[in-house]
Amino acid sequence: MQINWRSGRVAAQGFVAPGFEPVAEEFERNFTERHDVGAAFAAMHEGRMVVDLWGGDAAPGHLWNDDTLQIIYSGTKGLMAACILKLIERGQIGLNDRISKYWPEFAQHGKDTVRLRHVVSHGAGLPGIVETVSAQDIADYEKMERLLAVQPLATDPDAFHAYHALTIGWLLGALIRRIDGRTLGRFFAEEVAGPLGLDAWIGLPAEHEARVGKIRLGEGMGPLGPEQLADPVLRSIWGNPPLFPDDDMAWNQRFLHEAEIGGAGGIADARSMARYYGCMALGGTLDGVTVLQPETVALGRAELSRFMDPYIAEAMAFGTVWALQTPQGRFGPAPDAFGHSGAGGSIHGAWPTERTGFSYTMNEMRADPTDARSRHVLMRLYEIVRA
Repeated sequence: MQINWRSGRVAAQGFVAPGFEPVAEEFERNFTERHDVGAAFAAMHEGRMVVDLWGGDAAPGHLWNDDTLQIIYSGTKGLMAACILKLIERGQIGLNDRISKYWPEFAQHGKDTVRLRHVVSHGAGLPGIVETVSAQDIADYEKMERLLAVQPLATDPDAFHAYHALTIGWLLGALIRRIDGRTLGRFFAEEVAGPLGLDAWIGLPAEHEARVGKIRLGEGMGPLGPEQLADPVLRSIWGNPPLFPDDDMAWNQRFLHEAEIGGAGGIADARSMARYYGCMALGGTLDGVTVLQPETVALGRAELSRFMDPYIAEAMAFGTVWALQTPQGRFGPAPDAFGHSGAGGSIHGAWPTERTGFSYTMNEMRADPTDARSRHVLMRLYEIVRA
């Protein structure tokens, strides 16, 4: 039996299943002690929703409600993983296939050596866009694909072991469209979000725009400094265009919300992200809906790369797009965790051994790799499901 949870001290509300009350108490501390602005946390265990909480302000003058959506930045990559894995499952592409097999124009400047396994694990040597682009440009996936098709591989060896923050989305989106005929956003909607009943989009329909919370920059967030901009590879990844210039940034605007940006443009609620990863924690089937076969999920979380990113000094590990656990413990205590984090603090993932999926979404971005807002909530959740 589920019980209602409503805090008497902050605007946190929702529900927790019996036995999961410590998670709600920890989530409340995010507001009373850790000064969170607006956030939601949800978790599924053994195929049922056991935590569904939200609180704070979604935007100035507007409370975070049960239907508030939020941009999840790189959490989008975790959703995109299911799309490319679906093509692999159907035999339409293989990890060792060359990208140019499906996208002949991509072979320019020696890129015929790049294989799918390089792209999905951030080893393609194309971590950023070299030609100067604007925020309006990154909303145009066809333009970005053309730029990547003519761009040579990086000359810096470090670029072959570096996070492809935005380019992975355009590379995989190009493949999906050329193989299947549908865009990434439509493929995700029809093959994943629709069947699972998710409030999650890669390309948000206009009728849902009013539900989206406003992102704000917190401590440590902002544009690159002169020293960082001096590195051409780092600049191409994180400063072209400037991703987080100020609080009126483009990520709060409709033109990017509606764009199908596989690297960073997804919009969802925590409930749906927890449901998605709750499905993957069970091997790809939830409530009678099979998104992926168990062996495909296992392939997706099988390690393909592990490295220390030379540009942002962060330990990373990847399967097929899904990020894997590292010593940093970003996905909580579970050693076999997988999923994907998002810039500024959101985190979404699965604990297969505990058959649990979870998601924390928020609207104040913080440059803190040990972000206590999600870390403590995940600790409480793990203690309960492990008991």
